[in-house]
Parts: sequence; structure tokens; C-alpha cells
Amino acid sequence: MIRRALLALLLSSAGPALAEDFQLGFPLDCTLGQDCYIQQYMDRDPGPEASDYRCFGLTYDSHKGTDFALPSTAAMRAGVTVRAAADGVVKGTRDGMTDGAPLAEVSGRECGNGLVLDHGGGWESQYCHMKLGSVQVIQGQRVATGDALGQVGQSGQAEFPHLHLSLRHNGEPIDPFDPADTATCDAAPKTSLWQDTPPYRPGGLISVGFSEGIPAYSDIKGGTANRQTLPATAPALVVYGYSYGTRKGDILRLSLQGPRGEVIAQDVVMDRPQAQAFRAVGKKRRARLWRTGEYEGTVTLLRDGAVIDTRRGSLTVR
Repeated sequence: MIRRALLALLLSSAGPALAEDFQLGFPLDCTLGQDCYIQQYMDRDPGPEASDYRCFGLTYDSHKGTDFALPSTAAMRAGVTVRAAADGVVKGTRDGMTDGAPLAEVSGRECGNGLVLDHGGGWESQYCHMKLGSVQVIQGQRVATGDALGQVGQSGQAEFPHLHLSLRHNGEPIDPFDPADTATCDAAPKTSLWQDTPPYRPGGLISVGFSEGIPAYSDIKGGTANRQTLPATAPALVVYGYSYGTRKGDILRLSLQGPRGEVIAQDVVMDRPQAQAFRAVGKKRRARLWRTGEYEGTVTLLRDGAVIDTRRGSLTVR
């Protein structure tokens, strides 16, 4: 707490210089809420429980960074560039670890492929879980904010493709969303180390998609489940929603509208907290053929009656 108080003093009094001189740019080539999202924030609870800087549970015990996630392994394979969040010198790198390797094989190398940047003044940033063979900087190299460092991967202790970005000052983990530890459950933090602070989301939707049956979860995570067209002879029409950060009691509202109105609409209540999950609803074909034309699927995540996120997608039946 003394260390936090000193940092708060620096940020509030001598702090404008510190806040202006050391700020973070966004570390990925993606747009939050569209083709990437924040899966987990830094854990701010000093005990065995877990709480992010806004007093919600979008984190886990002892998590010391921010996880910027991709929607699928297909997106990872397509390539998403990791960029330096601030000017610095490469302190060290690692590459050569396989993406998606069994967790038992990564003991002692949980960060996977990645690197550390030394920004001076006691500040360091670390980039973890990068794609095999993608790290493109070397020890001692000087980089500027926005320079390409490699690509997002799933190496090390990673159950999904993401960049784990951690920040340290004199060896102590710092939350860039609330470096002076001023946030409360009812008020946003007074300071941030981001040039443009990403908006806080306590959970949300990763994707919406369609299928002719309940898709395999592995296909959803892989990015291969969604069918943009289906034949009129399909045995069923199914709409699914892929979510993150859901809590017990959250509602996924799924609906499918066809050329002549509603095909199906259903609320699904989440029965437990889940870092990632999917739910699907559908209707079996009873007529000879489905009506051809455009269909729209809508998935909404609700919490305590309030809308957290909504996504829509379209399906063509031929």
C-alpha cells in the first residue's frame, strides 16, 4: 500500500510529467469489440479472491496483466500484429514454442513466446503467448511506440489466442487502467497510463453464427462453425452466441428472424460463471423446404435486466 501511495503521489503532483512522459499505445492491430476483446484484466484483490479494477470478476486470482483476445484460432492463423505499447529497448525474447501445446509441456515457460521491453525509469512491459516463429525483434534492439514486435498466438499457458500484456515499475506489477489505485466500485479511476483508455466491459459477446445443427465447441473456438449460407433442405436452422465473462444468472437472448418473421426466439439463463461459453437455439425443418431468402440472427447478453452486449449476423437460405 505504501508503494501504491507513492505512485499515486507521483501521478497527482509531479504526476502530469510522469503520466505524459510514459503512456501506452494500443498493443494490437485490431478493434476492440469488433475483432478482439479484453478477456481478463489484472487481479486487484490482495487475497485469494479475484477482482478487476472495477470490482467485477473479469480476471482470476493473481493475474498480473491484461489479456487481449482474438475471437478464434482462425483469426490467429490469419495473423494479428503485436505492437510496442511504448518506446523501449528489447531486454529479452523467446520463440520456438508451439501454439496450443498441452499445458503440461510448458512448465516454467508459461509466458510462451514473447519479449520484455525496458522503457527506462524502472518501467518494463512484457508480451506473452505470441505465435510460433513470429517474434521479429532481438535483444538490445530499440523500438518505438507502434513498432511491430510479432503476432498474437497461443503459446505457453494459453487456452485461447491472446496477448498477455503486463506492466511493471521497479519490479512491481502495475495496472495501466488504474496505476494509482484510485478506482472504487462506484467510480472510475482518476488516472490511466493509456493514451486512449480502452472502455471497460464486464463481459460480452465474441461472435454470433449459424449452423444446421448444434455446432461443436471446438469448431466455434476454431472459427469454422459459422455457415453464412444453408440449403433450403437443411434439417434445422440454428443460431448460436459465443460469449465471454458471463456470470451465473446472466441471460443470452437468441433469436432468428426469417423472410416471414420470427423463426425462433429463446432466453437461455447461464447456470454458472464462465470465462468463455456458447449457447445455441434452433428449429427443426417440418415443412418440405425452408423459405429461401435472408435471415437475421440476434444475440443479446443481459445482466440484471441491463444489456451488456448485442451482436447480429445474417444467413442466406438458398
